[in-house]
Amino acid sequence: MKSKTLKGKSASSKKASLFRDLDHAKTIVLNSLGPGSQRSYRFAIDDFTRWYCSEPRLAFNKTAVLRYRQELEARRLATSTINLRLAAVRRLAYEAADTGLLSPELAAGIRRVKGAKKVGMRLGNWLTAEEAKALLNAADVQTARGKRSRAILALALGCGLRGSELASLAIEHLQRREDRWAILDLLGKGGHIRTVPVPNWVKSAVDAWTDASGISSGKVFRWVNKSGSIGGTGITEKVVWYVARECAAKVGIVNLAPHALRRTCARLCHLAGGELEQIQFLLGHISVQTTERYLGCRQRLKNAVNDCIGIEPETDHLSG
Repeated sequence: MKSKTLKGKSASSKKASLFRDLDHAKTIVLNSLGPGSQRSYRFAIDDFTRWYCSEPRLAFNKTAVLRYRQELEARRLATSTINLRLAAVRRLAYEAADTGLLSPELAAGIRRVKGAKKVGMRLGNWLTAEEAKALLNAADVQTARGKRSRAILALALGCGLRGSELASLAIEHLQRREDRWAILDLLGKGGHIRTVPVPNWVKSAVDAWTDASGISSGKVFRWVNKSGSIGGTGITEKVVWYVARECAAKVGIVNLAPHALRRTCARLCHLAGGELEQIQFLLGHISVQTTERYLGCRQRLKNAVNDCIGIEPETDHLSG
């Protein structure tokens, strides 16, 4: 019994040693990514590491990664989440092989592990125009913090900016082009650069904040303490989350994520007659299929196809 325990401890220490060595590969992977992807990949690699170290007698190979995929599926995670976790592990194996920590054969086996098959499509969440207006009006523009909140919400709802893009937005990005305001050279997800048109009402909300805060260069948004003092050199995405949740709670909207504001922008643009290609440019999507998912335009919920199919009961029958 004692020898088995010692063997178990030895295997566990070997795993711990392996992943200490893999920290260098993990750093290389993370340094090759943008801020948003860094956060996702770091979480994915750390999750795999915790799971792997808890599993006895598993080497870092294709079998282990297949077992990990089964574990993720057992957790009933979304297909996109599972595939992102597996992509991070594959990337880790590739860098480990490149630095001599893992044999090329083992790394090749891990890279052949297929992702989870996507069945159907999640529709996502968005606000109606009335809900979006209520959310904007929930910010108390009599205070500096409220002016900042309204400017953040206006850029998210009116320009479709991501949380990371709001946090990194600089005064210098806002310039006049073709007789209108636009955000120029905005660095988005995956290192893609785009130009975003800025409606006049959005620019007015930003101006109200920058005038009140005295910000004329650098990051647009700074921290505001409880007494209303403004300082620092910028904000984090957590502030964007807080602003969205705080204002949503005031108008009775529950579980609102900042990304739902970006999706709302796309949806309202589409309902207003915006062309799919132009919405794609606005959001900075590489694939038009991604834009379609944001819009939910392939599946119509209002006046849905199954609302009137000829077998509905008479109205007076429903009243009882």
